Amino acid sequence: MIRVLVVAASPIVRAGLATVLAESPKFQVITSGAYLDVLTQINEQQPDVLLLDWNDDREFWDIVQSQNSIPIIVIASNEQLDFNLMLRSGVRGILSPESREAEIILAVETVAAGMIVFHSEMIDYLLAASSLSTETIPTNVNQVLTSREIEVLQLLASGSGNKAIAQNLHISEHTVKFHISSIFQKLNVSTRTQAVAVGIRLGLVML
Repeated sequence: MIRVLVVAASPIVRAGLATVLAESPKFQVITSGAYLDVLTQINEQQPDVLLLDWNDDREFWDIVQSQNSIPIIVIASNEQLDFNLMLRSGVRGILSPESREAEIILAVETVAAGMIVFHSEMIDYLLAASSLSTETIPTNVNQVLTSREIEVLQLLASGSGNKAIAQNLHISEHTVKFHISSIFQKLNVSTRTQAVAVGIRLGLVML
């Protein structure tokens, strides 16, 4: 059974999300309206997934980053997205407020299994926000990127820093930096956010 901590300031949103998840026997649902008490809730309840209605309180995100062990799904509109902040905070899923019940259930199951989920409309937004156009994206990346570079790209998408990537792949941080530089060049990008956005668009990052 997947233990899901649902955090939302609005009682209506909180109850709605809890009701959706409670329909599946796969979930045990815990709800909370206290964003700044989320660390206590995590320690006490030991959830497998944190499902959050968007909150732009930086103090809250500092708290979330301090735990960085529970995968997070955020429900947010495109205009609310701070992709870099979300990756650093352990966000593994982003859903639109218009997501259907089946999409929410599938997203929680997928993130609990260790994968990443983005609502389809988020991909184009990320590319646009990163000042990228489809014309700049290479079409033969599967032949261009090495298998190791794809592994590094997938870890970048999970929010891992250079040190964590090095430890995960058993290579030096210097080698990680080399791979990231090569990925940037091959994907025609200049930031990690852009690289992840292109990787998602091309299917190189597992969703």
